[in-house]
Amino acid sequence: DITDRRESEEIVHSVQDRLGPIDILINNAGTIQVGPLEEMTLEDYEDAMNVHFWAPLYMIQSVLPSMRARRRGRIVNISSIGGKVAVPHLVPYCASKFALVGLSEGLRAELAAERIYVTTACPGLMRTGSHVNAKFKGQHSKEYAWFAIANACPMLSSSAEEAATEIIHACKYGDAEVTLPVSAKALTLLNGVFPGIVSDALSMLSRALPGPGGIGQGHASGKDSRSPMAPSLLTGLSDKAALRNNEIPAV
Repeated sequence: DITDRRESEEIVHSVQDRLGPIDILINNAGTIQVGPLEEMTLEDYEDAMNVHFWAPLYMIQSVLPSMRARRRGRIVNISSIGGKVAVPHLVPYCASKFALVGLSEGLRAELAAERIYVTTACPGLMRTGSHVNAKFKGQHSKEYAWFAIANACPMLSSSAEEAATEIIHACKYGDAEVTLPVSAKALTLLNGVFPGIVSDALSMLSRALPGPGGIGQGHASGKDSRSPMAPSLLTGLSDKAALRNNEIPAV
């Protein structure tokens, strides 16, 4: 979590002193707040923007002088399907990821002439196990249940290994964008062609999600929001990923 330009410059200088010029920068920091709009605070938006927009920008500005001097480099910004389609109960997350997509696409347009290729990665739901450390607000146990179940669904989510393979391939060849899995690609395409239909469908989804209440504007981690629905057989794939990726200690 890079908090200011000076910190990013110190990190970059340390890496360059030890390993030489930086050829590839991958911005992959992430945070997420899950809950209804009524329970989101200005601090939630500020936290999301700091991690998803400002931290990548600080790092990019710190590596660009060297890349420009050598007229080559690769930058990968890990955004999200939430940076292409705004999902209910994830408004701060989506707003900040939209900002990162705009930054990434703008940089690519201006830097390509200098042989610095910027790739925007927009993965859908990820089976990384990070759901146990996400922040849940309002009726947090219910919020955690739907989020954890969706993250574990093979039709809707990708494993970290699958996503990494596609993102590295896109970086290698300087692709403008990579979106995965197929369900995320389809949603992005549908939203581009029929935004009204997607908006109406997401509005219906919002009505089915938990309302405000519970712990209100406070937040609880996923591991503190368990219920009979999560963990369960429905969340098995994501729960296994949590152990594999050190999101929770092995027992």
